[in-house]
Amino acid sequence: MKLTTIGWWGAYPGKNEAASGYLVQTDNKNILIDCGSGVLAKLQNYIDIEDLDEVVLSHYHADHISDIYCLQYAVKVLMDIEKRKNTLDIYGHNEDEKFNTLTYEEYTIGKPYEEDSKLEFGNLKITFKKTVHKDLCYSIKIEENGKTFVFSGDTGWNDELVKFAEDSDIFICETSLYNKFYGRVEGHLTAGEVGKIAEEAGVKHLVLSHLPHYGDHKDLVEEVKENYKGKVELAETGKSWEI
Repeated sequence: MKLTTIGWWGAYPGKNEAASGYLVQTDNKNILIDCGSGVLAKLQNYIDIEDLDEVVLSHYHADHISDIYCLQYAVKVLMDIEKRKNTLDIYGHNEDEKFNTLTYEEYTIGKPYEEDSKLEFGNLKITFKKTVHKDLCYSIKIEENGKTFVFSGDTGWNDELVKFAEDSDIFICETSLYNKFYGRVEGHLTAGEVGKIAEEAGVKHLVLSHLPHYGDHKDLVEEVKENYKGKVELAETGKSWEI
């Protein structure tokens, strides 16, 4: 299983960058996790749109889904000119009316998941856990051949996330806040909280994502390290890991 960072900014993309988006690739699947602003343009550096098999969305805030609608047009064009054969399945929770926008004519099909859902594609399994966020959001776990990748989605402190991320090989966790903002912003994590979650979960490799547009991101790493003793790094566009 290969994991590639497509976008990692919180709220909106930085210059020539993208908001939330991660590409998971196996021998026979290309799966996009989130599709925020800027992701569609960046994605094409790594795969052709006609080769994208599935999209899985954590929630419906714009920095996680805004490029879905251009992606739908792309699928339509590619299918109409016969460069793409299959419709695109887009998975999201159906407890928001925006779920209905995931289906676009015969080109993209919205498919619902719930907290107890399990998606299976060959040896690959995807499961979900609710987070603590203003609007309903889910953490996403992907497992294949004994290896595990967990994506936190957007969340505040969440004991269930510790269990969900337990022993993960790579944990990509939102790190929206420096420690000085502890208790001041609901639904997002400080670096110190991220470090505690990763340490308690026994995470092998921590990647900080959904980063703020201010301050020095290296300080986030140092604040995480106060509580977490494992490998930690900042998300970086185009960075890939073999899991």
